Amino acid sequence: MHSAIVTPEGDRIRWVELPGADAPRVYLHGLGSTSPAYFAASAVHPLLAGRRSLLLDMLGHGHSDGPETFPYTLEAHADAVAEAMTAAGAEGAEVIAHSMGGAVAIVLAARHPRLVSRLVLVDANLDPLPPAPGTAGSSGLASYTEEEFLAGGWAEVRDRVGAHWWSTMRLAGRTALYRSAVNLAAGTTPTMRELLLELKIPRGFLLPEQDGPLAGAEALEAAGVAVVAVPDCGHNIMLDNPEGFARATAAVLARDTV
Repeated sequence: MHSAIVTPEGDRIRWVELPGADAPRVYLHGLGSTSPAYFAASAVHPLLAGRRSLLLDMLGHGHSDGPETFPYTLEAHADAVAEAMTAAGAEGAEVIAHSMGGAVAIVLAARHPRLVSRLVLVDANLDPLPPAPGTAGSSGLASYTEEEFLAGGWAEVRDRVGAHWWSTMRLAGRTALYRSAVNLAAGTTPTMRELLLELKIPRGFLLPEQDGPLAGAEALEAAGVAVVAVPDCGHNIMLDNPEGFARATAAVLARDTV
């Protein structure tokens, strides 16, 4: 386990690091998740192995600290990840990022371009989402006030998301989980989609084939984003279809076009 201080108060981001050749590769998890649990098998898959790989937990999640004073905006998450990557000497990294991690990765690439050389987004959030009471994910959490969530709404979310997601979500600080969800649902200005369109690095977007066409795919592809539908999977592509995920990710990483 490696770590770096990423806030003035001394809070640490932690990551599991797999040795290998540079340039480095950084994996970022989704809301209520943890990168070692979601990406360990992918990082050692024959199509992706052999690179120095950082399986990083964002603040408030997994093994990293969860300060109550941290704002947990996408920008704040991205800046904290940037501090950790800089401390780790992981400049020019290929970033593979799932769901909320993908939104953070887009902001990271826009705010800290020296750190990101390629970007693979795994069913990532690109647009703001309205609150949706009774649903799982960021829009469901965002339907509570912070007081409601901390007073017992978290238990309703626990029962709604199921045992698999809760197995990592329970590791997240409740304040961190709530604020991350609210800020993910609110998105950024410009939006994550707009930021992605403007990035000048090779990038791709993986989505489950069963979800149908990605909204705005034509504009993304026109801007150089490879949009890849992966069969036999849901939102957790890397867990549901490890082979398909590895093939799609390796193909995107091999692209030289921007």
